[in-house]
Amino acid sequence: MEPTANSQEATEIVRELIKDIDIAMLTTVSEEGLVSRPMKTQEVEFDGNLWFLTKKNTGKFEELLHNRQVNVSYAGKSFVSIRGEAELVDSTEKIKELWSPAYEKLLESTYDDPNLVLIKVVAETAEYWDTGNKFKLTKFLFSRLLGGNTEGTDINQIVKLNHA
Repeated sequence: MEPTANSQEATEIVRELIKDIDIAMLTTVSEEGLVSRPMKTQEVEFDGNLWFLTKKNTGKFEELLHNRQVNVSYAGKSFVSIRGEAELVDSTEKIKELWSPAYEKLLESTYDDPNLVLIKVVAETAEYWDTGNKFKLTKFLFSRLLGGNTEGTDINQIVKLNHA
């Protein structure tokens, strides 16, 4: 097993890999199975959480009410896949903080629309494929509640992030 990095290093690696990617694919679980759709990435630094904005009258909102497990994928110079649990956050203050003029056209709305809601994805694992000189898979485990060791293979780098 490769040496493990600490939580700050793991967060910084993921932050660096996704920072310039505007659109992510959010995958939720519907009654028919998995559903993926493009979502605008918030312009906030990754700290173990991802933020997206949506409306309450959408399929993804309904899906998240029934199953909070999601995957978020990014494609750019590297490919990143983040699995986590989504929380629906109904906060006009937070929406205003994350609001950009692009949303006004994209969502045909204003930040104070009561139909808007935030999706906060709390990362559990992140995998990335580096396409530099060599195609390499690295996996991080963001563990908030688990203690003890996590086993991995020689291609996996497991990182535990303990958040209070």
